[in-house]
This record gives sequence, C-alpha cells and structure tokens, in this order.
Amino acid sequence: MITIQPGDALLVSDIQNDFLPGGALGVPGGDEVLPVLLRYMGLFESKKYPVFVTRDWHPPNHCSFREHGGIWPVHCVAGTHGAEHPPNFPVSASALPIHKATTPEAEAYSAFEGTSLETQLRNAGIRRLFVGGLATDYCVLNTVKDGLAAGFNVCVLLDGIRAVNLRPDDGEKAVEEMVHKGAVTVRLEDLVG
Repeated sequence: MITIQPGDALLVSDIQNDFLPGGALGVPGGDEVLPVLLRYMGLFESKKYPVFVTRDWHPPNHCSFREHGGIWPVHCVAGTHGAEHPPNFPVSASALPIHKATTPEAEAYSAFEGTSLETQLRNAGIRRLFVGGLATDYCVLNTVKDGLAAGFNVCVLLDGIRAVNLRPDDGEKAVEEMVHKGAVTVRLEDLVG
C-alpha cells in the first residue's frame, strides 16, 4: 500500500478527443481509463494535492504531422474539438493545465519539455509524481523518464494508462523501461488517502 501525502501530485496526460477511439489518433482502449483517472483525480483533489492535466496543443503546421515530415496524422490542433477534453471527462477548475508541443518546430512527448511543469512542481514542494493517461509508449513514458531524471519519485498508474502500440509490445516495453529507470507501478487499490 502507498499512502498519498503532502509532497505528492497527480499528472494526467493527454485525455483529449483526438486520442480516444474514433479520434484522429485514437489510442486503442483509451476511453477505458477515463473512469479510473477521474477517481484518481477525485482522491488527490479531496486532499487538496495538486493535479496537473496535460494536453498536446499543436499549431496547424506542427512538425509531428505527416504533411510536415512527422509520423502522425493531424491531431490536437490548439482550440479544436480534437484537442479538448471529452465531455465524459470533467476537469476540475483547480486542475493545473500544461500545454505542450505548442510551436511548429518542436515535438514534445514529455510534459516537462518546453513547459513550466518542473518549476511548478518545485514551487509546490512536490517530491513524488503519480502519472497516468495517454499514451503509455509516448507521452507517459517520456514524462516519467524526465520526471525521474529531474529527481522526482515517480509512480505509474498501471490501471490508468493505455498504449498506441505501433508494435504490439510497445506499451509493455515502455512499462518495463519506466520501472528499470526507477518508477514504481501502482493501481488505485494500492493507494491509501
């Protein structure tokens, strides 16, 4: 069991219409994590511990898009329906938004890359970060790696992540890599408020 305590924060990665099934870059089973992530958010908010919610917030000519030399279809263009949270994922007004990959020339899978996340975490006295969301093998993986490299303890929410799986075992390999680098895997039932 893990007790959440002062110094802990939750980070929910990229729950956006374009990353859900039927979206421009839908993650298989991505919608399955919404109820459990809402429960994590409720737990952290009930303790008044910070909740960060990231979004890809791309310009229309972003370098990750195929037509601009990237590998992905156009997705999560800032201000569009695809970039918004789905209606069945209400985000509290107290959640702290982190927009990433906001310039045409820079990809940013990690929530730390090109954002104020690390500064915000340090200013809030955060020592341990709980990370869930989409997608395991890209934004979750890179956020966890950067969090560990910055000296934070990181817990990966196994019941709150799903993978793109361009190759069938990409998600599994991503979890193995995160654990190898020092992350701890947890599920909702492992947490004590």
